[in-house]
Amino acid sequence: MAQIRGTAGYNLGSQDRFGAGPSRSDATNDPSPLDQIREQTSKIEDWLDTVADPVKPYIPAVGRFLIVCTFIEDALRIITQWSDQLTYLREYRKIPWGLTHLFLLLNVVAMTICSTLIIMRKYPENAVFGLIGVVVTQALGYGLIFDLNFFLRNLSVMGGLLMVLSDSWVRKRFAPAGLPLPTEKDRKKYIQLAGRTLLILLFLGFIWSGDWGVVRILVSLFGLMACVMVVVGFKAKWSATLLVIILSVFNLLVNNFWTLHEHHPQKDFAKYDFFQILSIVGGLLLLVNMGPGAYSMDEKKKVY
Repeated sequence: MAQIRGTAGYNLGSQDRFGAGPSRSDATNDPSPLDQIREQTSKIEDWLDTVADPVKPYIPAVGRFLIVCTFIEDALRIITQWSDQLTYLREYRKIPWGLTHLFLLLNVVAMTICSTLIIMRKYPENAVFGLIGVVVTQALGYGLIFDLNFFLRNLSVMGGLLMVLSDSWVRKRFAPAGLPLPTEKDRKKYIQLAGRTLLILLFLGFIWSGDWGVVRILVSLFGLMACVMVVVGFKAKWSATLLVIILSVFNLLVNNFWTLHEHHPQKDFAKYDFFQILSIVGGLLLLVNMGPGAYSMDEKKKVY
């Protein structure tokens, strides 16, 4: 009788008293669609980890180099087109003579020094905020802050820089002097969340601009799905890898500036877009390497 009283309220008997339908324990064993997706993506992640195992030690260095590629190219472009830059700033932006020289010189120096520091992993905090300052001052100086495509691209570049900052904190064994360890961990969580959120804005700009076709619609749908997964941190490594592949193929096929004539009017724009996408790919590689961080579904499911 005790056994019957103990199990009657929970339908734990071997058969339903009406003889129809599965028991509750059998029903809970059926995997939900989300569980099936997790299972399949986990298999893909395990396969990607196996394939990428030989190059894993080099991914952070490659990611940092790709992130600063756009700044190195920009510094070289300013130097090689110095007179054209001065003319544009003076005649179209109405910046006084002298300030134009100072503006360009400070940009070249800041981009060169900060990019070198990031590649060498020296003073990453100062280098990252220095390059973010360059992005902001250039947007104001060249009058492109209200250009939606430019705005989204540069926010994505900032996201890549924040991933560099987060990666540097992950590699630190101790918190900086004067900062308690919990504060450092909290800052890293927020930086990783902000970095991976900003990274996907470039792809949103890609979706909104350009002519539509069947291939573009398919690529946009897959890319948008991967962007959402990156933001919420669900299978973030797998989705970031998918975005790396999509953006790399797109970059080679669309922004192939090396195929254009030296005096082609779109050559500089294609080169600029090419190196900016390289920077965002670098940020995604850092995301693949270190994961989405604490504020993500991937981490939450480990807890629960």
